[in-house]
Amino acid sequence: MFATILFPVVSALVELVKKTFVLPKNIIPTISLVIGMVIGVLAYPFSEMDIVLRLWAGGIAGLAGTGLFELVKKRDGKTNKNE
Repeated sequence: MFATILFPVVSALVELVKKTFVLPKNIIPTISLVIGMVIGVLAYPFSEMDIVLRLWAGGIAGLAGTGLFELVKKRDGKTNKNE
């Protein structure tokens, strides 16, 4: 349930990172996973869960934000096409 709450926040932050920085598309799932785990840990005032459970929930929210299938899918190119 905690991952469901974190999902929109993580998705919004990942989209912000994608629009702000020019990044290779193949690292976006990893960035999403890391952002999810960081947000999960930073949400300690809102939950009394153990840190391991918050890391899991953040990781799940991060993977849901990009889609788990993109971890194994080879993607070429950059995120910001403006340059």
